[in-house]
Amino acid sequence: MPEHLTKHSPKINFMKTVLRIFLYLIIVLVVAVVGFATFIQVRGIPKYEVDKIDYPDVQSDSDLVTNGAKIAAVQCIVCHRGSDGKLSGRLLQELPPDFGEVHSANITQSKEHGIGNWTDAQIAYLLRTGVKPDGQFLPPYMPKFPHASEYDIKSIIAFLRSDNAYVQASEIPKVPTKPSFLTKFLCFVAFKKIPYPAAPIAQPDTTNAVEFGHYLVTGRYDCYPCHSADFKTLNMEFPEKTPGYLGGGNKMITLDGKERFTANITPDEETGIGRWTLEDFTNAMLNSKNKEGHTLREPMLPYNGMTETELKSIWAYLQTVPKISNKVERKWEQD
Repeated sequence: MPEHLTKHSPKINFMKTVLRIFLYLIIVLVVAVVGFATFIQVRGIPKYEVDKIDYPDVQSDSDLVTNGAKIAAVQCIVCHRGSDGKLSGRLLQELPPDFGEVHSANITQSKEHGIGNWTDAQIAYLLRTGVKPDGQFLPPYMPKFPHASEYDIKSIIAFLRSDNAYVQASEIPKVPTKPSFLTKFLCFVAFKKIPYPAAPIAQPDTTNAVEFGHYLVTGRYDCYPCHSADFKTLNMEFPEKTPGYLGGGNKMITLDGKERFTANITPDEETGIGRWTLEDFTNAMLNSKNKEGHTLREPMLPYNGMTETELKSIWAYLQTVPKISNKVERKWEQD
């Protein structure tokens, strides 16, 4: 053997060994990634143990039903109203396709296809934790109400039990949702069951505008999920920790398939609503007109059921949130 090959053979052997180890590590990493992805795909959306809660049946009255109907107009009807005009469920076309094919549930009083057989405790548990009676967890596209007052939770239940036409039994079967791999992954690493409150949550002080506005934005009407940066990074347990909190830019899809991005509603003067007045804000909420007179596009709807106190309180709270400079593309032309 030539002398130069003999002289360098230990170095060559060392390089071969390093290369071999590196290749082994790559193979192990690829196998681990593929194995983890397969586990997530097969496992699907997780199930959780359902805790027993002491929740007496709601003693309904007209005030509870009226308040529940008002909350439902914002939180339930928009997503759950089906082809028969009842809350029988539908394909949620306005969600970004990243989540997969999402169908809202039949939440009418049907015992076979809806929630007619659910107890009040089961409804309350789902609303607060995101977990159904069978333990199935609902991903972030289903709102959760961990911060809602006990009165508001009872109001929603009273509405669902009422004689309102929206909730009368519909025998339209629920169409199964087909969650994407991303949705399954997020429910494994980020979105999990929210703890049920240890004690009943009291009604907020409606005379404190900022406190009441904070409650409406994060507890009752849930403005922040749509108006923060991305559904995929929501923090439902601690809303203010959501990245881009109220800074807009979240992608939505219109019913005709066009992309729309939610508005920045922080008090930033250049990219948010810092130059708006209370009157501008009220006009947007009640009449779907922004400061420049443009009509707000779907899925933003007019919230003409809100009271003057609620509107003033939300406005007062929005003045206190941290400003975010985030210029959101807004399309006003007919496209």
